[in-house]
Amino acid sequence: MAPSYETLRDENLDEEDFDYDEVDVSDLKEKYEVQLEQGYDTFVVIDGLPEVTEEQKPKLVKFLLKKLNTVGKTSEDAILMPFGDHGKSLRFAFVEYSSPAEAAAAVRQLDYSPLDKKHTLRVNKLTDIDRYGREGRIDEEYTPPTIEPFQEKEHLRSFMADPSGRGRDQFVMYRGDTVGVFWNNEKDQPENIVDRPHWTETFVQWSPLGTYLTSVHQQGVQLWGGASWTRMRRFAHPFVNLVAFSPNENYLVTWSNRPISIPDEGHPMLSIDDDGKNYVIWDIETGKPIRSFAQQDTPAGPDGEVKKPAKFPWPAFKWSADDKYVARLNQGTSISVYELPNMNLLDKTTVKLDGVVDFDWAPATVKRDGVKEYEQLFCFWTPEIGSNPARVGLMSIPSKQVVRSLNLFSVSDAKLHWQSEGAYLCVKVDRHSKSKKSQATTLEIFRIKEKGVPVEVVDTIKDTVINFAWEPKGDRFVTITTTEPVGATAVPPKTSVAFFCPEKAKGNAVGNFKHLRTLEKKNSNAIYWSPKGRFVVVATVHNTQSSDLDFYDLDFEGEKPESDKDLTANLQLMNTADHYGVTDVEWDPSGRYVATWASAWKHAMENGYHIYDFRGEQLREEAIEKFKQWAWRPRPHTLLSKEEQKQIRKNLREYSRVFEQEDAERISSADVAVVQERRRLLEDWYNWREVMEEEVAEERADLGIPADPVEELLKAKAAEVAPNGEEQVIEEIMEEVLEETEEIVN
Repeated sequence: MAPSYETLRDENLDEEDFDYDEVDVSDLKEKYEVQLEQGYDTFVVIDGLPEVTEEQKPKLVKFLLKKLNTVGKTSEDAILMPFGDHGKSLRFAFVEYSSPAEAAAAVRQLDYSPLDKKHTLRVNKLTDIDRYGREGRIDEEYTPPTIEPFQEKEHLRSFMADPSGRGRDQFVMYRGDTVGVFWNNEKDQPENIVDRPHWTETFVQWSPLGTYLTSVHQQGVQLWGGASWTRMRRFAHPFVNLVAFSPNENYLVTWSNRPISIPDEGHPMLSIDDDGKNYVIWDIETGKPIRSFAQQDTPAGPDGEVKKPAKFPWPAFKWSADDKYVARLNQGTSISVYELPNMNLLDKTTVKLDGVVDFDWAPATVKRDGVKEYEQLFCFWTPEIGSNPARVGLMSIPSKQVVRSLNLFSVSDAKLHWQSEGAYLCVKVDRHSKSKKSQATTLEIFRIKEKGVPVEVVDTIKDTVINFAWEPKGDRFVTITTTEPVGATAVPPKTSVAFFCPEKAKGNAVGNFKHLRTLEKKNSNAIYWSPKGRFVVVATVHNTQSSDLDFYDLDFEGEKPESDKDLTANLQLMNTADHYGVTDVEWDPSGRYVATWASAWKHAMENGYHIYDFRGEQLREEAIEKFKQWAWRPRPHTLLSKEEQKQIRKNLREYSRVFEQEDAERISSADVAVVQERRRLLEDWYNWREVMEEEVAEERADLGIPADPVEELLKAKAAEVAPNGEEQVIEEIMEEVLEETEEIVN
């Protein structure tokens, strides 16, 4: 039995012999000490509420809870609404969430959100108010804010108005440490617009609609634009590595392989909630961060082994075509879909998909047959798990309904390829045999706009498909296949280039996809379609032994082979070019020109660029030391309606005559200018020579030298040869052998 307080002996209570400092109670302190700062981190202050009485308070709290619970978990008991002496609320409230993360989400997503038509909420952390609003930091006297005078801003689309009136496109070049933006002048020297040394530290990137030029620095990302190329926005994400825009340029995603570290003194744009995160999603208009995310750990496989992906998944956040949703793949488990602009998880839950490997949004808002509701579509695929087959699915957002799915068997890999308008989805499926010793590829094509989303299977391809590309705004595609295993080899394998197109059908219907032609024994490994369709460049890049560029026309206006009469294409090789060491190929947004370049990032041999027209005729070639990057400036979407575009195509020949005449006049005027300049230079030369001859004649007269020294020297020589002035005749005998024969006589 343990002794009670009464039974303790006096010697056990002698405090003089007991040293409290020797007792280590640090573990108890750490366990039971109240963490005041951590406790306050779960509180937020809601300002901007309507003034209510005690009777009206429950109704307001109930209405407010609906909004507060969209970002976290709180309750009616966790809302404290102070009242004044006049019996009415003071228009603010304290709210406690279940975790600091939920409180931070409330500040980030509910601040400046409307409660009703007359009231807008202001949400702040309680710790922030204590930190910034303590005594001495706020002036007791009201000072009205200074309203800065209106300053007219530059037009961010001014690049669409070419000052020459020729509709030229711009491009950016990064060479050495200098970045420059130029007008394309076809064969002539590009016209420089701006040239700045050390404009970026790693690379440059255009926004999808060409509004901004992005420069990347150790401190973060900067956006440049306007006619004077001033800095428009700045996003301070330290040690940023990669950047991705949303399709309509409303949002920006930055990623760094180093987790964000917020110093004790704070960060100008990020908060303590962003500490340890790798991704930040920004609002471009305000320049403020919306939400940050940490790098995901790769999930372990069935055997417990963690397999790193062969390629870093970028972009990690994929956007719907209208910027209303962004989604992230949780490898092997689910897809998280977030609503913009608040970045709330759609329906507060992820889309559970066991084993999901990849997904992709439709690049355009698709109107499916018989569907009147608004929707955005994305496709996904899951591998075979146990006895369950692999599956490709098409999901509608925001309903999260799977509108079409396809089961697949013996699948080793799959790739998802959307057509630019979202009309078709091609799933390239690599299948293995039962023994897994051989492999074949099938192309499963989903016809998105047709009723029920039918799936068409293109003939099985026995070779390995290493590249696939849809025609933009069209219904034809190109594949590149090889019979040899894919991987690093000393000698690149021979490839085959195959063209496919639909059969002709009645009305506006699209017929079944058929094989058009295959070109064997090629070295090609890359496909580059013109952004306007019809023309395609099939190239060999990153290859030290071959650098072919083949220019094809799929609507050739010449005679069509009899075998292709029922197909919607007429293939013709227009030209073949060669650019040694080519690493990249890119069409300009108008589809008129193609730029190819050899980047110093890949190798140091013959760095520079070539420019070709769409027919494959080389217009310009320039070798530039330490040439790194070329990028055409994208154009925004056309403002013309489909009828207006159709009318322009109908009258294209008339417009062509005008443009051809303007080009001829420009070329002829340029030729006249060259001739006139040469004549001026020649006239200057004659004038200079005449002045020099006069000066020389004067100097000779002053020195007593004859006006023509050569003539005097000839006379002196003649006097030496004939002293008496008689002429001498000199005869010279020359012997020449005309023919020589040799005869042997016995």
